[in-house]
Amino acid sequence: MHPIVELAKKSVETYVREGRTIEPPEPIPSELAEKAGVFVCLKKHGQLRGCIGTFMPLCESIGTETIINAISAATKDYRFHPVEQDELEELTYSVDVLSCPEKVNDIAELDPRKYGIIVVSGQRKGLLLPDLEGVDTIDEQLRITKMKAGILPHEEVEIYRFEVKRYK
Repeated sequence: MHPIVELAKKSVETYVREGRTIEPPEPIPSELAEKAGVFVCLKKHGQLRGCIGTFMPLCESIGTETIINAISAATKDYRFHPVEQDELEELTYSVDVLSCPEKVNDIAELDPRKYGIIVVSGQRKGLLLPDLEGVDTIDEQLRITKMKAGILPHEEVEIYRFEVKRYK
């Protein structure tokens, strides 16, 4: 298991069992010391159990961003009830570290396997990670992302793309 995935797992397990937030390892490994947006996804028996993240960094390091977002994925994803202690052994984790988003001028610049997207219309924003099962076309990627943001299909949006380093 990659160290960033171990950090996410330890964060969730410690929080659920003890109600406390761990600190990043000291000294912090160089790959966890940089700043970037991070998404942490939890699955149980192959089904999504929680996924929360930040597309722009809010913390001083990827390590801290991972800890905060792992706990949030386990306890604050509105689609699921908080993870309980008896579920911990059944969870699998993935951590996506995001590149800085770049504005897209033409949807031909998109590829749902390679790029995640962010759509923006006024104050509404939606994000969809890349390379998701069942999301094979640009149109499907845009439809889902708009729906997540509460943006109607015909509404104009600004589109940004990003790449991820996915750790499992």
